[in-house]
Amino acid sequence: MAVFDKIANEYDQWYETKLGRFVDEVETKLAFSLFQPKPGMHVLDAGCGTGNFSIKLAQAGCRVTGIDISEEMLEIAKKKAQKMNLDIDFQVMDIYHLQFEDHTFDAVFSMAAFEFIEKPQEAYKEMYRVLKRDGQLLIGTIHKDSHWGKLYLSETFQKDSVFRHAHFKTLEELKNLDLEHLVDSGECLFIPPDIPEEQISWEKEKEFSTRERGGYICALWKKTE
Repeated sequence: MAVFDKIANEYDQWYETKLGRFVDEVETKLAFSLFQPKPGMHVLDAGCGTGNFSIKLAQAGCRVTGIDISEEMLEIAKKKAQKMNLDIDFQVMDIYHLQFEDHTFDAVFSMAAFEFIEKPQEAYKEMYRVLKRDGQLLIGTIHKDSHWGKLYLSETFQKDSVFRHAHFKTLEELKNLDLEHLVDSGECLFIPPDIPEEQISWEKEKEFSTRERGGYICALWKKTE
């Protein structure tokens, strides 16, 4: 998506803010509570963007292939990985047409990309196709039915951001991509997007979890054939 080429240089700036760092922390905790990366595991990071999770997977000892349709985002990902001495294979590729053989990867990982997938069932089938038998597939995305989803769907926010191109999903819609092979799912990011900076904490995250839907959702599937 060409729009991501235009924002590539500023994409990581949000993660340098207190809220951005906390959001990344809670999303990472949820993802890795469902999917445990193991050294030597060959993982496809589908929609890797600037390499946030590709780097985390590589640091966990995985052999990582990261794909994205934005060349500019991938250039930043490559520079970040090189700076950290991480050997990650980044390739320009469309998630609907993965240029890999069937049963290539031990796992497929996709975080913060499915918001922009217009045809989720097609994308899911392609990611599932390249999984080895007993391989795991994890998808994490913004929860449409949450305070964060409402923010991203608001007219003002959509007008001024890449989220005008987004296609948000609820947790049920995400799980329904493949109920037969669904292993587990979860929510996080219970704090609201307008929380005062001084209140951003795990204590507040736990407090809001008793009465709010999570702003971010993950689902995990396992290939059985």
